Amino acid sequence: MSIQDIFGLSGKVALVTGAGGGLGRAMAEAMAEAGATPVCFDRDAAGLAETEALLSARGLPCVTMTGDVTDELGVDAALAEIDRRFGRLDILFNNAGIGDPEPGPLHEHQTENWKKIVDINMNGVFYFARAALRIMVRQGAGKIINTASMWGLAGSSSVFPMAGYTATKGAVVNLTRELALQYASMNIQVNAICPGFFVTKLGPYEENEFVELTTNFTPMKRLAQPSEIKGTALYLASSASSFVTGACIVIDGGCMAK
Repeated sequence: MSIQDIFGLSGKVALVTGAGGGLGRAMAEAMAEAGATPVCFDRDAAGLAETEALLSARGLPCVTMTGDVTDELGVDAALAEIDRRFGRLDILFNNAGIGDPEPGPLHEHQTENWKKIVDINMNGVFYFARAALRIMVRQGAGKIINTASMWGLAGSSSVFPMAGYTATKGAVVNLTRELALQYASMNIQVNAICPGFFVTKLGPYEENEFVELTTNFTPMKRLAQPSEIKGTALYLASSASSFVTGACIVIDGGCMAK
């Protein structure tokens, strides 16, 4: 096969959660540029409209679905609609997530905040993976790419305390490994992306102190732009990674190499 064939996604259907902005929007853009039809899911209707407008302006396909990743029945309904409309689902980017609503030491952590981050970062990943796998098992092929974090591999308190975020992203890392093993013989690859500091709404990147702190912590001495996720997203979504499963690819400017 040619390089174009290896990385091409013509005819594929790719579901991207959290596609109303940030990394999710970049992932959806990468899928469309490679020939797939991205189905963009987010609770932010305005953000989804902006994603759709950006892709449509370039003549790229985009389907939007407004919903909440914590709504189990809503997730199942969304996947059923994708199955009805396309008869397939080739790629799932389990990307939607949040940081700690009130970062701080654990003894000051509010139970409601803990439950919120677990519901979005863990339960949402579970709901989408389960629903997607039902289709992928039936069709005998599929790709699931979970967005974890470099803080799923190490504690974050060397920079700032985020017990809920690190706990849930660590869970996503190991769920990725577990699903990779469960579905390895079924031609379904499950991998994770572990980003470092990308300029998105996940952090207060409008604050100079935060930017200086995170930049200084990063060996490359700069922050990443969302578009820098596109290459890894395409690699894991395409046949280029056909013998890769259970991997956690770290994109962090060298942070985890310390």
